Amino acid sequence: MKWLVRALVFCGAFALAIPAVAHPVPFSYLDLQLQPDFIEVSLVAHIYDLAHDLGISPIERLLEPGFVAERAAAIRSLVVPRLQISIDGRPMKIEWSDPEILQDRQSLKLRFRYPISSAPGTIAVNTVMFPYDPNHQTFVNVYERDEITSQFILDHNHTQTEYFSGNRQGVFAVVRKFIAEGIHHILIGPDHLLFLVGLLLLGGTMRRLTLVVTSFTIAHSITLSLAALNILNPPARLIEPAIALSIVYVGADNILAKGGRDVRAWIALAFGFIHGFGFANVLREMGLPSRALTWSLFSFNLGVEIGQLIVVVAVASALAALRSRSEWAGRHIAFAGSIVVIAAGAFWFIQRVFFPGGIS
Repeated sequence: MKWLVRALVFCGAFALAIPAVAHPVPFSYLDLQLQPDFIEVSLVAHIYDLAHDLGISPIERLLEPGFVAERAAAIRSLVVPRLQISIDGRPMKIEWSDPEILQDRQSLKLRFRYPISSAPGTIAVNTVMFPYDPNHQTFVNVYERDEITSQFILDHNHTQTEYFSGNRQGVFAVVRKFIAEGIHHILIGPDHLLFLVGLLLLGGTMRRLTLVVTSFTIAHSITLSLAALNILNPPARLIEPAIALSIVYVGADNILAKGGRDVRAWIALAFGFIHGFGFANVLREMGLPSRALTWSLFSFNLGVEIGQLIVVVAVASALAALRSRSEWAGRHIAFAGSIVVIAAGAFWFIQRVFFPGGIS
């Protein structure tokens, strides 16, 4: 009797079960092949994702040649707005060929070929291929003359990437980009900028101040390179509070200094090692080109040095002009500025240690 009850329970559960359609691995694949006279692009997308966004059921209809031919225009219209590719900053007009059915992969493949008159320096890709699925990833493979040279993964959190080719144009593009990024980062980075201004408050000759800034650059260049090469990479939860404390130290040293030997260059050198790891966090978010790592590091550091010299010229000139009119005003500006530096550094230290997620 027991076996009969069990059989009835099993049959009832089976009858009430709702068929589940498993989502396949949510990937699409984008290949870019760079040839001397053209760039060939191919995109492979799973029929599950295409059918979802096109409202096609059952999804297997996208494996039927006749049906795919009828929906070819709709498939191209779906994909084109979701994929932007630019060459050296110029958008590439994409005209896909008719979809090709890949039965074994349950996918469709689209191709197009873009003629070029000269080798490109950079290729930028921006895509969120299937926005409905937050787990979807697009694997990007780049080939130069049929040899794979780079691979990227794009998803909802990382929607764009930039490829620098291995030719002279690619090197020039890396140098232009990362010099500009270095200048930009030092000018908008409040903690690095305040540390630098704190070192300038006591004034001095332009030669002395340039030495201070260059000492800072030498130090952070070393640790930035170590971090970028994954040789030494301390966690940000330690580095960010340490940067804040370095700002406090500079302000306090300005107030406590009673003449004698100027040690600001040594202070800049010592704390520059810490700031270098902070710069590395920025570069990590940008994504360093593996094929041009040396050029990108050199260019970024050069950009930081240029940005620092811009700050030195502006701040030192303003302080020198003030002191030439009133030595008393110059001293009080240096004192008040040092208090501001200490207060800001202390605030950042407390925030980064006790409120790392931000104060709400």
